[in-house]
Amino acid sequence: MRILEYLGAAIVDLSRHKLRTLLTMLGIIFGVGAVISMLSIGAGAQAEALQVIDAMGLRNIIVREKPAEQDDLFRIRERSIGLSLRDLRGLEEVAPTIETSTAKKQVRADRVLSSSGRSEGLVLGVGRNYFDLLNLKLQDGALFDRVEEDGYQRVCVLGSRARQDLFAFENPLGQPVKINEVWFTVIGTLRPRSLVKEEFQGVEIESGDNSVFIPITTALKMFEPQKLASEVDEIVLRVAQGASIAETSILVSTSLGRMHGGEADYTIVIPEDLLDQSRRTRRIFNMVMGGIAGISLLVGGIGIMNIMLASVLERTREIGVRRAVGATKKDILSQFLSEAVVISLMGGITGIVLGFAISWGVSMLSDWNTVVTGFSVSLSFGFSAAVGLLFGTYPAMNAARLDPIEALRHE
Repeated sequence: MRILEYLGAAIVDLSRHKLRTLLTMLGIIFGVGAVISMLSIGAGAQAEALQVIDAMGLRNIIVREKPAEQDDLFRIRERSIGLSLRDLRGLEEVAPTIETSTAKKQVRADRVLSSSGRSEGLVLGVGRNYFDLLNLKLQDGALFDRVEEDGYQRVCVLGSRARQDLFAFENPLGQPVKINEVWFTVIGTLRPRSLVKEEFQGVEIESGDNSVFIPITTALKMFEPQKLASEVDEIVLRVAQGASIAETSILVSTSLGRMHGGEADYTIVIPEDLLDQSRRTRRIFNMVMGGIAGISLLVGGIGIMNIMLASVLERTREIGVRRAVGATKKDILSQFLSEAVVISLMGGITGIVLGFAISWGVSMLSDWNTVVTGFSVSLSFGFSAAVGLLFGTYPAMNAARLDPIEALRHE
């Protein structure tokens, strides 16, 4: 009850000087707003990174064909045929830590048609393990299996957007789809997986939503490849749990270098390394932004101390009167300490609103996802209360130490 009494009296006293109180709170407001917005940007970046890494597979090693100019390709093909299924089989033999593997080839498709529509998406020839390695989940029907892959079957699985483009609201299972001049039968559809970005740390990411998937054996047999192109565009390898991804990647790089005659016509992408790089970048960002927010809160605390010292000086006679009628040092200390805490708490609440506004503004005006967490709100609000308590203690102690007789004589 005494605490509520002190806080109520503090609010009444502060309301007498509204403008001064508002100006005193500005440092706290900006500091808390900066903390919340900074942490929300960091949390959004973390959520985005985890979503992308989930799409790539955390324990995967991805080998991709490196783009090259036509003139360079003639020179490269003298020593290397490019990425191929031979590379995939060779890597499986030399790297016992590889648990699962697959390959991907993009088909040059001029037309993808159905009885109800057409798709402008990609046509990808993939191995049967591709869906598991890239975390593509089945919505309806089935995925193609070993029998269909080894038998060059003309079956396909549709991404969510490709399904919408080709069949709208019809059931696509069992329906024919024409890719160039070859007919395929739809056996399954995938769950939608809309990624926030199509690129992460400079690496392109394919969501699979706008793709038509066919067996890679069928793709290589029935569609003519471009001149000098690699047999496959991408090889995906999953490292067994407990095995070192770094060591396996070194072995993969060394083996590919030998199989390709020393030509570096491929790139190796390690999602785990991309995640670590993203975390390091975010950590540096948080440190810089945290320093700026800390300076704002420090300035706010200094402002509180300055105003409270001035308030003690202005109200010296009032302090003397209160002491003369029976107020103790503890009462005076609590009175001024309550005012400092109220200033910081009011600034903290306003700063939380500002932090939400900044986070929303960043999300709306830029291509950056933000997530305001309960931790960021609790941390900033608690820190603002601590600043008020810390910087209000000295002025409150000065007020409590005043001699009642001297205070009554003060003009």
